[in-house]
Amino acid sequence: MQLNGSGIRYKAIFKVYNMALYTSSKVASAEEAIALRGSKRLDFVALRELPGTDLGVLFLRGMKDNSPIEQINKHLASSNRLIEIFSGRSKLMPGDTFSMDYSPGKGTTFYIQGVAQGASVGDDEFFAMVLKIWLGPIPADHKLKDALLGTAA
Repeated sequence: MQLNGSGIRYKAIFKVYNMALYTSSKVASAEEAIALRGSKRLDFVALRELPGTDLGVLFLRGMKDNSPIEQINKHLASSNRLIEIFSGRSKLMPGDTFSMDYSPGKGTTFYIQGVAQGASVGDDEFFAMVLKIWLGPIPADHKLKDALLGTAA
């Protein structure tokens, strides 16, 4: 995989995490990224203390903001696993890493500090919902969306 783009997630004026999108080939739009077949990875580095439960809830909110309710309901078990992983940690500290790695036919594996957090879950549709947290019509951060797509000014 190759680096498609990277940037910093801001909440108000505070840096929250650094994030990178890796894809099998370069994409310049959200639609291309979501439709692209093959492996994809989202890598994060915490830039401040992040409560685990807050992070899990924010990820779920991002999926709900950008995906139809039928899709959310269809992938409830995978979404719950995402929340469990982050809620199971009281907090991530500055410098801690986490990632979401999608492999076709296998699903999405979540990592914290490079350690897989259980078995892979979901399918390509589930990972598309995850991508939409940052690349959807209501992204977590518009500047970060542009940076991940390599279109930042």
